[in-house]
Amino acid sequence: MNRSIVHLNVADFAVAVERAVDHRLNERPVIIAPEGAARAAVYDMSNEAYMAGIRKGMALRRAVRLCKNVQILPLHPDRYELAMRDVLKRALPYSPLIETGEDDGHLFMDATGTSRLFGPPMDVAWRLRKQIKTDLGLDPIWSVAPNKLVAKAATRLVKPDGEYIVAAGEEESLLAPLPVNLVPGIEHNDQLRLREFNLTHAFQVSALSLEQLEIPFATRALSLYEAVRGIDPSPVLPVGQKPPKVIADHEFGNDTNNVHTLEGVLYGLVEQVGSQLRRRRRAARRIAIILDYSDGMRRARQVAARPATANDLTLFELARRTLQLAWVRRVRIRHMRLICDRLIFPPAQLELFAADQKANDNRSGLITAIDSIRHRFGNEAVQMGRTMAA
Repeated sequence: MNRSIVHLNVADFAVAVERAVDHRLNERPVIIAPEGAARAAVYDMSNEAYMAGIRKGMALRRAVRLCKNVQILPLHPDRYELAMRDVLKRALPYSPLIETGEDDGHLFMDATGTSRLFGPPMDVAWRLRKQIKTDLGLDPIWSVAPNKLVAKAATRLVKPDGEYIVAAGEEESLLAPLPVNLVPGIEHNDQLRLREFNLTHAFQVSALSLEQLEIPFATRALSLYEAVRGIDPSPVLPVGQKPPKVIADHEFGNDTNNVHTLEGVLYGLVEQVGSQLRRRRRAARRIAIILDYSDGMRRARQVAARPATANDLTLFELARRTLQLAWVRRVRIRHMRLICDRLIFPPAQLELFAADQKANDNRSGLITAIDSIRHRFGNEAVQMGRTMAA
């Protein structure tokens, strides 16, 4: 049976919620950023601010220089959580299969087989948008497509305001003219590798066979092959089901508090979760570490990843920072667990400044090369020196 997946996306969700509270912010450039932070970064921005060159994760000082008249607002996570809950509440009557993002304005709903009750899925999406706009003052973009990947790509095409309907069989033709950075599931390091072969659009990649893609992309080949053709069998999770996460564990043979040993083990765990994330075509927005001490005490800490990532080197930096937050006792450690959650399709936004772009290019190229070598010769063919210390 052909599926009908509705994707709702309230563009620039945090700004949209703030504008619903204060209408004086409408049509003005707006930035959401942590209040009072010495090195604050942009959490969200309006389309007006985006057009001025401001991007998520950019240093606030730099953003203000780009747009002198920008309005800076502090974060209100409670508002965003409540607004997302209200959006979900209005979608629930139409389907039990609804998957939301982490208070980011995204919602997938599987409307397959509901036509006899509520009419065609596009009518459901239209009524839902109208209801959310009337009740909450938010105006979501919507699309209807045969799967989540294509539905998300369609809403990217009509952002910041619009709607898109993709019929079964039109998936590949919709994606064909798109730049590869707009195709969900294609990671940043994939884009860099494709650029080396002058492959910049989806139709150029889809012209290659799976065997041809396997030569430069190894284990990533199947993901790319399916992504540019709009193939995505992943289900919409039922409401209340725990969101997916990637977990890796290590039990120490001898309890230890040696920093080199702990960081070596941690990098090995990062390689495990990073490999799984890349195979799933997902990126993590949060990294958590749980430490079990020899005396039975447990401590857990977490940090946010902005932007979301599946790159081992970036994940390790975040994981090491999390380890430092959790490792505050002199007692030896018995067990370590690494958790990556809040999984999303890799972000489409590229780095704006050349220095940042070059650093990311180097990291992404290195991880792609390591994946390719390990796929061909085995996981032990390439090892980081840090892991050997463990």
